[in-house]
Amino acid sequence: MLKAGIVGLPNVGKSTLFNALVANAQAQAANFPFCTIEPNVGTVAVPDSRLELLSDLSSSAETIPTRMEFVDIAGLVKGASQGEGLGNKFLANIREVDAIVHVIRCFEDDDVIHVSGAVGPARDAEVINLELGLADLAQLEKRRERLKKQMRTSKEAQIEDAALERIQAVLEQGGAARSVELSEEEALMLKPLGLLTAKPIIYATNVSEDDLAGGNGFCEEIVALAAKEGAETVRISAQVEAELIELGDEERQDYLDGLGVNEGGLQSLIRATYQLLGLRTYFTTGEKETRAWTFKAGMTAPQAAGVIHTDFERGFIRAQTISTDKLLEAGSLVEARNKGWLRSEGKEYVVEEGDVMEFLFNV
Repeated sequence: MLKAGIVGLPNVGKSTLFNALVANAQAQAANFPFCTIEPNVGTVAVPDSRLELLSDLSSSAETIPTRMEFVDIAGLVKGASQGEGLGNKFLANIREVDAIVHVIRCFEDDDVIHVSGAVGPARDAEVINLELGLADLAQLEKRRERLKKQMRTSKEAQIEDAALERIQAVLEQGGAARSVELSEEEALMLKPLGLLTAKPIIYATNVSEDDLAGGNGFCEEIVALAAKEGAETVRISAQVEAELIELGDEERQDYLDGLGVNEGGLQSLIRATYQLLGLRTYFTTGEKETRAWTFKAGMTAPQAAGVIHTDFERGFIRAQTISTDKLLEAGSLVEARNKGWLRSEGKEYVVEEGDVMEFLFNV
């Protein structure tokens, strides 16, 4: 399951957003620092209108969306890498996620305390990024110390140390590990370290209801920062998300329309995460179930089959494939086959967004 860690300074709206994204989560949202004492975890269904359409077409007994996990991590402060605030305990939790959602406060409110005394989005982002970088540096130095003895006899240790040296140089200049080009071999060696600044980042600018559609000057600071870093940005309003929980589908859309936006923060955040990580969706459908599966862009048919089960990849023979749009146009798999729209694809086929797949394999 795709996992995203929600980080930021205290009182930027992280837990309010988390509660809204995962409506049944129990994260405490209060107006004081460190109200989140343990990292809260919740999963959400990834919204996809195609799923219900395919399920109706196949008269499926079950409809199973793909899911995404959000981890709400306590507010970090300056000095977290040295144990300030709740410190390293929470930095360790970030190491386990696939992507970081960095919530930045982009609203003024005298009733909500700002840990630095005033709203300053670029400054706030720099504080968190610096702490992540310092934590990575400390871990890097420990790892390089351990590699010293191994380097005399191990070529692998020499390769790993050389990669770590390049990353260390970038971190010492205030950069991020993700900006360092690594070979496939180096990337595999360094993956167990879980370097924080190697993780893809999405800046979520948390705005007031009035600024959700058009943004504000605070948002522009973060958009400029993200452009320099090659990061994604998404504009959300934790306040709006909290209100959406109480509304039915029709009321929810009316409310969003009234604010001048097409979708809620959950959809925006998931879309940005998928784009950042290069993720796509394919479907399987039949009378038993219609199900969405997440895969990496560029995966071949056997690799995509392996998302379901490794046996599918090992014993792959071929895949019956059709795009969702063509299947819905045909009205049934039988009619799609009659029209010649159902294709038989082999091991070299690169799966596309929205493909409907049936895999044939040897046990």
